[in-house]
Amino acid sequence: MSQHRSRLFRAVHAALWISGGLFASSAAFAQQTPPVTGEPATPAEERAEESGKATTLETVSVLGSRRIQRSSDTASMSPVDVLPMNEAVQEGAQFDLAQTLQYASPSFTSTRQTGADGADLVDGAALRGLGSDQTLVLVNGKRHHTVSLVNIYGARNRGNTGTDLNAIPVMAIDAVEVLRDGAAAQYGSDAIAGVMNISLKRRKGCEAVAGYGEYTRGDGENWLATAYCGAELSTGGMISVTGEWQDRGRSDRSEPKGSPRIIGDSEIQNRTVYLNGDTPLGEAAEVYFTAGMQDRDASSAAFAREGVGSEDIPSRNSEAMYPDGFVPFIDGDLQDRYGIIGLRGDVGQWHWDVSHTYGYNELRYTINNTLNASLANLDLINGGPGVSPTSFDAGGFSFEQNTTNADVSRYFDTVLSGLNIAFGLESRREEYRIVAGEPGSYLDYDGAGEGGNPGSQGFPGFQPSDVTDRSRDSWAAYADVEVDFTDRFMMGFAARYEDYSDFGTTLDGKIAAGFRASDSVLLRGSVSTGFRAPSLQQKYFSSTITDFISGEPVDVVIASNDSELARLAGIPNLTEETSQSATLGLTWTPMSDLSLTLDLYRIDIDDRIVLSGDFDTSDPTIGPILEAMDVGLARFFFNSVDTRTEGADLTVTYDFDWANAHWSTYFGANYSKTDVTKVHTPPALEGREDVLLSERDELFVENGAPRSKAVLGVDYERGPWELNAKGIYFGEQTLGTFSGTAAGVPNQHYATKASADVSATYAFTENTKLTVGGANVFDTFPTRQNPDETDNGHVFESVQFGLNGASWYVRLWHRF
Repeated sequence: MSQHRSRLFRAVHAALWISGGLFASSAAFAQQTPPVTGEPATPAEERAEESGKATTLETVSVLGSRRIQRSSDTASMSPVDVLPMNEAVQEGAQFDLAQTLQYASPSFTSTRQTGADGADLVDGAALRGLGSDQTLVLVNGKRHHTVSLVNIYGARNRGNTGTDLNAIPVMAIDAVEVLRDGAAAQYGSDAIAGVMNISLKRRKGCEAVAGYGEYTRGDGENWLATAYCGAELSTGGMISVTGEWQDRGRSDRSEPKGSPRIIGDSEIQNRTVYLNGDTPLGEAAEVYFTAGMQDRDASSAAFAREGVGSEDIPSRNSEAMYPDGFVPFIDGDLQDRYGIIGLRGDVGQWHWDVSHTYGYNELRYTINNTLNASLANLDLINGGPGVSPTSFDAGGFSFEQNTTNADVSRYFDTVLSGLNIAFGLESRREEYRIVAGEPGSYLDYDGAGEGGNPGSQGFPGFQPSDVTDRSRDSWAAYADVEVDFTDRFMMGFAARYEDYSDFGTTLDGKIAAGFRASDSVLLRGSVSTGFRAPSLQQKYFSSTITDFISGEPVDVVIASNDSELARLAGIPNLTEETSQSATLGLTWTPMSDLSLTLDLYRIDIDDRIVLSGDFDTSDPTIGPILEAMDVGLARFFFNSVDTRTEGADLTVTYDFDWANAHWSTYFGANYSKTDVTKVHTPPALEGREDVLLSERDELFVENGAPRSKAVLGVDYERGPWELNAKGIYFGEQTLGTFSGTAAGVPNQHYATKASADVSATYAFTENTKLTVGGANVFDTFPTRQNPDETDNGHVFESVQFGLNGASWYVRLWHRF
């Protein structure tokens, strides 16, 4: 166990108090359930139940608590937002889950990337400006697997893995719960920034949606067809099935117009099926199950290669093949599989739950509209026209996860004002594989110095030396206790012990408290420790490409953590990231239709894992090692930095009737500031901090997301009409350049921007609605930059709300 973990509640001694700011997740909505108090429903609640919409009242949530008796978010000791998906399904401008949450929850960030290789095919998602792998995602309360991709080039979440939220259709989801608090002591690894629980639908009836949208510049066509059906089983249980087909076209914002470069959304086609249900097993138990499957065909455009008269012939192109230049396409075949099978029930007053969860994610690359320039050049040398194949299997990777849980809990209503105890065990096995591409995707055929670069242009294939098949096991034991000392004062205590086969053990704890100062005001706070296990993707990812430096071929390597090169360079074994977090907040509900939450937070993370900069043969320390191994450039993953994140979350919701109409308003805002507080340098690389973590790489950590974000929405209902307007504010962002400020080039600064969405919905009947609307209707773009200094070589980076401009859409919803 790490030495600094020996003091379980180190976070208690950390400075709790945080510099302010506004801003947070839009807990503007709540699940559509009747009040748990048993009191008569208010007129607003009755309207919501009739229309299928949620109210902000009596939000029901289980995230952050293992108590079977549920409580509203304004009575929770931890900040939990509940975002129902009904309105998003029926009327939303966004067709996938990540973008739906991007425009609903200010503490959540997901920006589509372009020019970032595999990151263009899988949208990253994160909370509070931290890494995408520092947010734990659950489905129906069970851990969801991460993707097999680790982001390397060009992506804002460089060096991170994460969860592909778009593998789950929005139609299948009842609500998304967002716990904005450290929760590793409750849920295990990754829950540093918070936890998201995706609760799937379980209700009778059928509904379907057909949708179409495109950007106002006439590209990025987006087709959606999705349907849900739920039915009671003869046994008394429920089964629901959701199917979805989505076809998103490519968009292009390259400049000048007609440029061979393509900048914009990647091309995506998703085919998804989700199953969810349960059935009684006797009188005191039930079997429950979830199964999800998605196949995705995706295509991203790489940098363009120039034609005749350029330096790209013969190094990266062939005159016989692409005389006018070409754009290689990085095409991905993604498969995502997810399943839960469990048995739960009661023995006396004890509730028990045993389950097994399976997750699998695979990404295989095919590089199309390309060539192997060395093979084409060899053909030319041998008297041929100078051609090579135009398509190559570049290999890929996969990640598999199996998790078994056994949980027990009991609520004692006779102890003080209520006591809940819970404990359980968890076992998990993970496996990561890299598969090599075909030889033509990486080999050099014309020999050193002959001018043709090896491998498939746009994305060289994985080599046999990159192939890996690695696994690890872990087990955990947890216990937590929630005590209502009085009707007004409650506390929660949690502890979790985990043992990993690859790095050792960790022990984490959490203390939370809530005090109802009055009938309308709840004060709440928590302190906790947490951790994130290094992903197998970070430990064992390996990539080797061949480049030409001074006319000589050299290997450029991202070395796995257990490689000989990493050992000789003095790179230590990866270990866990550790965190200490604290929150302090309040909820205020002065009337049934008005509520406010405000939460301040601080998160200190030690030993964050990042991808280093480029070490080359001129490096005084590692240079001779690289030369001896015929490696020109090398990068490594290592536990590089300590960071501190401070911020605040604010939500306000208000429903009222006025002018013969019903109005729903919501405001959610988040402010979050991350600073690197320390850089850890392995002894063998002392003095090379500028390479380990350059200014550009440091800004990726500190400014991967805007420091502030807010959502203000107004919904107007009168008769069959509903009008919706939403404003989304994105704060400033600063990213680095390739030249760096040391060379006199200022960093990229992105000014604050605001976007607006509007829509009009007409209900032909209570079962049929037509919505027409627009997103980013003022056609806002990020601040223009010098394309020579951006990651994607374009005047707009993939930041804030993206770089595509305004769009319009139409959506038809029908309930059967």
